[in-house]
Amino acid sequence: MTLLFYNLALLAALVLGAPWWLWKMATTHKYRVGLFERLGRVPARLRATTNSGQNPPVIWLHAVSVGEVLAVSRLVGELDRAFPGYRLVISTTTQTGQELASQRFGPDRVFYCPLDLPWAVRAYLKALQPRLLILAETEFWPNLLSGCFRRGIPVAVVNARISDRSWPRYRRMRLLWWPFLSRLTRVLAQSQTDADRLQAIGCPADRVTVAGNLKFDVRAAREAEATHELRQRAHGLRFIVAGSTVEGEEAALLEAWPRVLSAGPNLVLVLAPRHPERFGAVASLLERSGIGWAKRSGWHSDPEASSDPLRPGNIVLLDTIGELASVYSLAAVAFVGGSVVPAGGHNPLEPAQFGVPIVMGPHYANFRSITEDLLAHDALRIAPKDGLAAAIIDLLKNSTAADAMGQRARQVFNQQAGATARCVDALKELLSTVGTN
Repeated sequence: MTLLFYNLALLAALVLGAPWWLWKMATTHKYRVGLFERLGRVPARLRATTNSGQNPPVIWLHAVSVGEVLAVSRLVGELDRAFPGYRLVISTTTQTGQELASQRFGPDRVFYCPLDLPWAVRAYLKALQPRLLILAETEFWPNLLSGCFRRGIPVAVVNARISDRSWPRYRRMRLLWWPFLSRLTRVLAQSQTDADRLQAIGCPADRVTVAGNLKFDVRAAREAEATHELRQRAHGLRFIVAGSTVEGEEAALLEAWPRVLSAGPNLVLVLAPRHPERFGAVASLLERSGIGWAKRSGWHSDPEASSDPLRPGNIVLLDTIGELASVYSLAAVAFVGGSVVPAGGHNPLEPAQFGVPIVMGPHYANFRSITEDLLAHDALRIAPKDGLAAAIIDLLKNSTAADAMGQRARQVFNQQAGATARCVDALKELLSTVGTN
């Protein structure tokens, strides 16, 4: 009955929202890309066979966007090794997630997740016939879940969490979620708080385990090209890397930049906006600022800029996907964005793995457990918008304290590792009950 009401509401939303969606598709590229896949057309690349001409059994892993793709990066490799007789395919929802997943895992097994429409979900389940569906974090879609339950396909959730922002909404609607969450096969939560919240909204207590956060296991596998180029162009300069910034934060950093430079003139700021669709807006902001700046993507498209050295005070716009984690390794100080404005914050583990001292704003609800763990070990500095310059300057001037702070961050990162192995063990146990041929 719950599913019937859900589908009726979904149908009404589609009908009423059709003009808006048509307008968006006509005017915005990201609403058109992958549309047919989302509506249920299974791409031919997913129908690949083995050398014997038989389809190997499939494991379907769904990761929404860039953050989730990064989180499961190591898990994908470990699952490939743990289940050599299976074909692991990965779906994403966003275009940026699709691009990064294709780079990391190979485009032949990456696809857009179908919209949660009965016919679209049915087409993929019929074509893939997965032995297991793995969801990253909290991608609970009623038609997808129900389709798996009807076919006897076990559903596991890895890196499961309920954020502070989402918790009140899930709690209010727990009676609607219960029919779906009560039938999940295995839920591997990031923390005990997440496990308690998931049980409170319907996940059976005997199927929920705290496995830890997969993001503690994700290390930059290789140096990104941007990291190499920045190092070559720096000629002894020091980097401030501001990653995953959102609207309002770039302006705050530009305002703070003259003060920071007065304390350490041999500095370069690397600015990496969180959302690619904002690259153009941030470029315009930099152009208006009067500060010398360069666009990372322009180093290849403009031959004259291919060997230009960076100068003290320059800003580099990192307008590429998948390079930020490696670029953090260059930082004298890292600022992790989404935190000065109330956007929930982004992942401080990316700079922590390199022993880099970290500054964040006071809004970090999306990564509360990780951030508070770093704070408890004095491995992260919290600063409000008007205190950004002072916090960065203090770390630049007190290099001994900054280095010690960075090493504590690395220690926290290393101590929390192991979630990937725990998830693989749990999934091995689960798959052993449904056959391994």
